[in-house]
Amino acid sequence: MNLTIIRNLLLVLGLGVVVFGAGYRMGENNSHFSYNLPTFSNTSVPSTINSDNIDFSLFWDVWKRLGDDYINKKALDPKKMFYGAISGMVSSLDDPYTAFLPPLENKDSKDSLAGHFEGIGAQLGVKDKKIIVVAPLSGTPADKAGLKSGDFIVKVDGKETYNWSLPEAVTHIRGEKGTKVVLNIFRDGENKARDISIVRDTINVPSVEWDVKSVSNSANKVVYLKLSQFGGSTNDGWTKAVSEIDDYIATDSGKRVKGLVLDLRNNPGGYLNGAVFIGSEFLKSGAVVLQEDANGSRQAFNVNRTGDLLNIPMMVLVDGGSASASEIVAGVLQDRGRAKLVGETTYGKGTIQDVQDLPGGAGLHITVAKWLLPSGKWINGKGLTPDFVVALDERIVRMLEELDIS
Repeated sequence: MNLTIIRNLLLVLGLGVVVFGAGYRMGENNSHFSYNLPTFSNTSVPSTINSDNIDFSLFWDVWKRLGDDYINKKALDPKKMFYGAISGMVSSLDDPYTAFLPPLENKDSKDSLAGHFEGIGAQLGVKDKKIIVVAPLSGTPADKAGLKSGDFIVKVDGKETYNWSLPEAVTHIRGEKGTKVVLNIFRDGENKARDISIVRDTINVPSVEWDVKSVSNSANKVVYLKLSQFGGSTNDGWTKAVSEIDDYIATDSGKRVKGLVLDLRNNPGGYLNGAVFIGSEFLKSGAVVLQEDANGSRQAFNVNRTGDLLNIPMMVLVDGGSASASEIVAGVLQDRGRAKLVGETTYGKGTIQDVQDLPGGAGLHITVAKWLLPSGKWINGKGLTPDFVVALDERIVRMLEELDIS
């Protein structure tokens, strides 16, 4: 499988990552209910799933009974029921990363990976059937309101969230700019849950940012390179940033730039080809990531270009909001001895989703494989353990002083 083929493989922390840009909006129009029953039989379903003992006519029987007998006819929205049935089928797999997206949610999901959307700016996940904040995006309403990585969302506008799917969380949390949502959150170390009120806004998140930082008590400097996600425009932004960094280092006549800090904190992931592209910036050759299918067969995705930052000393910042594609990059750099990891244990998402567009604008994310580090290690549910554990609120320059990146 080459990179042209893998362009739609997604390594993102589930649908909750697009809570700032997505949400079910199906069934907005209470259209007149109609139930024209199609001709349908088991033999008309082309599938490798054994459905010999399933009578699909039961579905249409229930469809008709609801149309005939349900008291609130205005609530019988055929499209909402149809999408709901598909969503129920997909959610029965009990995999938070395999999900059906109705057309508007599918569009918003793509918009969020492009880096512009409306909402609160928080990345979500599911742990133990509870909705958890993976990370608030810096400077967003979620961040300003005080949401933190690891917060459990107990209620949304008074509604209990236990056993919600990520799309359900998206449905209730996202919304238009200027509207308010109240999240009841429980934080580790606190005695009880509390409410946080957040006003939604337009979120614009650049994938790549860079700066030069001075090391305290020294004339030395380091390049600070922040990567927020692996979205559709990330590679272009990355190439531009690296070119600018190269130009800066070339003019550093005093050789004061001693290293590079790659910040992958609160990066929930994105496209698989993006992880391979970024990883190739720092490695001369070899595997960036391994993909393992349902049969246990493995395929290596190797360095696919000549990087410009192959020799600069570096460290990588990670935390509990670093997931999927960002764990691939951090993991391979640690695995191959190219960089030390600094920060907190990462999230631990080790699966790959195939992003498929469906008729009518809907979409389907299907878990199709595991990803493994080049060493063969699968970090799913465990995450990456940093070489140096440093609390999130400590300054980067202090880390540099302690670790001596030079």
